[in-house]
Amino acid sequence: MTREELKHYLAGIAPADHDMIRRITDYQMALAKPPGSLGELEVISERLGGITGRLHNKIEKTRIIVLCADNGVTAEGVSVTPTAVTAAQAVNMTRGLTGMSAIAFAFGCEVQPVDVGIATPYDCDGVLKRVVNPKGTRNLYREAAMTEAECLEALAVGIEMAEKAADDGIDAVGVGEMGIGNTTTSSAILSVLTGLKAEQVTGRGGGLSDEAFLKKKAVVEGAVRRLQPDPEDPLDVLTKVGGLDIAAMCGVYLGCARRRVPVVIDGFISIVAALAAARLCPEARDYMFPSHASYEIGYKAAAEELGLTPYLLLGMRLGEGSGCPIAFQVMKAACAVVNGMQTFSDADINDDYLTDIRKKDSFTV
Repeated sequence: MTREELKHYLAGIAPADHDMIRRITDYQMALAKPPGSLGELEVISERLGGITGRLHNKIEKTRIIVLCADNGVTAEGVSVTPTAVTAAQAVNMTRGLTGMSAIAFAFGCEVQPVDVGIATPYDCDGVLKRVVNPKGTRNLYREAAMTEAECLEALAVGIEMAEKAADDGIDAVGVGEMGIGNTTTSSAILSVLTGLKAEQVTGRGGGLSDEAFLKKKAVVEGAVRRLQPDPEDPLDVLTKVGGLDIAAMCGVYLGCARRRVPVVIDGFISIVAALAAARLCPEARDYMFPSHASYEIGYKAAAEELGLTPYLLLGMRLGEGSGCPIAFQVMKAACAVVNGMQTFSDADINDDYLTDIRKKDSFTV
C-alpha cells in the first residue's frame, strides 16, 4: 500500500446514516418507558442503526482481532516484562488462557491473534502470520520506529483483517494488542496528536519502579523531541513513534469503517490507535464503540479527543482486548431493547403524561 492508495481507500469511508439514527431516536421515544431512561443503551442502538441502516440489529457473531508485535524501545528499560512474553501470550490467546481470551471464550467470542512483528520464535498455527518485520518495531528513542513503507504495510494488514471479518459475517469486531513496550509507543503517539506533555499521557504500564517510570517519561519526551513527527500527518506520527501493532490496529478501525462493521475500542493502546484512525479519516469515528475506561493516565485524554465516553468503569488495565467481550454484551442489551420491547401503543398504554417530559432537554424523570 502507498500513501496514494491509502488516501483512495479512506475516500470510500462514508459517515453513519443520520436519517436512520433519527428514526431510531423517534422509535426509542415510542417504547413503553420514560424517555431516555435506558441511557447509553439507547445511544448504542441509534449508533448501530446508523452503521447498518437497519432499525433492528444483532450482535451475535463477534471477533477480537489482536495485533501482536515487539517494540525495540524496551531496550531502554521502559517495561518490567520480558519481550518473550509477547510470543507466549499470543500463543496462549489461541487456547483461551489469557485474561482477554478466557473472557472472550466464555461469551463465545472468536479471538484471532495476528503476528505483524513478534521477535521471539514460536510454534502455533493459530497465530495468523502477517509479519511486516520479524524483528519487530525499532527503538524509537534512537531512531524512527518504522519506515513509512513498513507503517503502510502494517495498516494494510489491519485493513485485511477487518475486510475478512466483514466477509465472514462478523457483527462486531474488537481491537486488541499484544506487544511488550507498547504503552510507551502509545504515549508518544498521544503526546504528538494532542500536544500534551509526556508526563500527562504516560503511565506505569505493567508496573514500574519510580526510577523506571521517570525513565519511561524521559524516553517518550526525548523520542518526540528528536524525531519531530508532524501532528498534522498521522502517518508520519505512527511511522516515527508508533509500532507495528498500533499501525495494524489503526488499519482495523479503518477497514471496519469502510465495510460498515461496528468496532469496539479496548483500553489505552487501543484507543490511541482509534484516535490515529480518526485523524486519518474523521468519518471512522462513527463506527467506534468504547468499552471500558482504562486505568492508564492517557486514556482519558484520548477519549476526550475522540468525544467518546466508555461504557464500563472496572479499573481494568490489562489490554489484549479484554474490555471488548464485555462491551459486546452491553451492545447486545441495546439491540434487545429495540428488538423486543413494546411500544406504548402495542402495550395499550396512554403516554400523554410524557408529552411535557419529551419536550425537555433532559429526560431525567
